[in-house]
Amino acid sequence: MIIPASTAQSVATRLAHHLNEELAVPEITRFADGEFKLQLPSTDDRAVIVCSTTTADAHIELLQLQEVASREADEVLTILPYMGYARQDRAFRDGEPVTARAVAQAISTTTDRVFTVSPHEPAITELFDVPCAIVDGAPRLAEGLPEGLTDPLFLAPDEGATELAGAVRDAYGSGETDYFEKHRDRKTGTVSIEPHDTDVADRDVILTDDIIATGSTMATAIEQLNGQAARSIYAGCIHPVLADSAQATLGGAGVTKLFGTDTIERSVSTVSVAPAIATELR
Repeated sequence: MIIPASTAQSVATRLAHHLNEELAVPEITRFADGEFKLQLPSTDDRAVIVCSTTTADAHIELLQLQEVASREADEVLTILPYMGYARQDRAFRDGEPVTARAVAQAISTTTDRVFTVSPHEPAITELFDVPCAIVDGAPRLAEGLPEGLTDPLFLAPDEGATELAGAVRDAYGSGETDYFEKHRDRKTGTVSIEPHDTDVADRDVILTDDIIATGSTMATAIEQLNGQAARSIYAGCIHPVLADSAQATLGGAGVTKLFGTDTIERSVSTVSVAPAIATELR
């Protein structure tokens, strides 16, 4: 049985379709003090809870769903298409919590296994007290691209992310990969970013990243690629956080198409990671 949280209805519905399993939609009751509680239909032997923990309420919703399911099902699987607080995986200063560990330990109390899609730091899996596996969402981004791109170039934001760009390229079936480097003008101090060693003129360029938050860095890249006569510029990410005016920022920079997966439900979430999750659960 697939159980969707309110933050992951799209991906949960598609997952239920791919696995040919029933979708059990919880009922939510909210109280005047801001608290809420959930009620689940009867679950079967395996409960698969799908929740993107994009907010504090989403974390509480997940814990409630797991608590109910753990009392009724023989096995509870937790799917985190997007895991909130995952980038707070260490204490950078004295007195700071390792919030990712606290969240992971709380989730671990009432589930048997966890799956999360392309976390920014893969080592996050080690913070759980139950087995946690990573689902690779990068190849799914190829589904957001049109066929017949002209000499496509898949660009990563830095050298460390070239594997992600390569995964999208491989899934698409053709093209080259490269990454951006930062350059600082010694006289003015101005920082610019440009592809490491590839000419982009008259080519379709695909910018790939795991997360787009404010979009400011990617907007700079888009502007510079347009200045270098790129034929078109696509920007794809696994987790479209897109805070504040990120979409407008990228649109103003001249992106041809902005798209992401449904790990976070946004207007640009035109690609689903459900098939990749289904493969792991079969």
